[in-house]
Amino acid sequence: MKSTMNVRLKSIAVAISLACSAGLAQAQNDQSSDLKQVSYVTPQKPEDISPLLNGEKIPVTQLPDVSGKIFDLNKAVSEKPTVLIFYRGGWCPYCSKQLSGLRQTAPELEKLGYQLIAVSTDAPEGLMESAKKESLTFTLLSDADLSFSKQFGLAYKAPMGYWETLLKSTHGKDIDLLLPVPSVYILDKKGVIQFEYINPDFKQRMNADLLKTVAATIKKDL
Repeated sequence: MKSTMNVRLKSIAVAISLACSAGLAQAQNDQSSDLKQVSYVTPQKPEDISPLLNGEKIPVTQLPDVSGKIFDLNKAVSEKPTVLIFYRGGWCPYCSKQLSGLRQTAPELEKLGYQLIAVSTDAPEGLMESAKKESLTFTLLSDADLSFSKQFGLAYKAPMGYWETLLKSTHGKDIDLLLPVPSVYILDKKGVIQFEYINPDFKQRMNADLLKTVAATIKKDL
């Protein structure tokens, strides 16, 4: 009798444990769903953004490249350390100057073991124009609806003077009329941010030589 009672008690304990585990898993799934449903609260000024910072992991995403082919960013990042650039678009003269500097620095970054990936609001056709104009060989990705920039916390409401340009350059995908704050991130192969440069003043960009110096300094820790 005592043996039978022990077996029953163990069975009840296992059942309760399984039920609790299932309930916890469901609660976590529900919480995850709730978080995904939370809409992005758009900062009205670039100074008001809340970006991802050092030590945080980048979100999962796939974006179109210059040819419109879907590029798995996380897969690429898992293969080698990455310098990830956010810029406004090929229509921006400050961005064009930055891309030109990155073109010259890219071979040295590659020698250090990095890959260079740049993301902008431009549709793939606009990316292709920039690639040809600046003779770029590194990866350019389109975040025309700024969904990726939102996940990074970099998107803010564009001033009215940019609205027409954004609708045209994004092929109407930037329906919220947003811009990303130009930024530079260095990621390890786990997708964890090891360095960031984020300046609300779009006229101020990280010098390519400084980027190379920083990349070389932290490479040993990646």
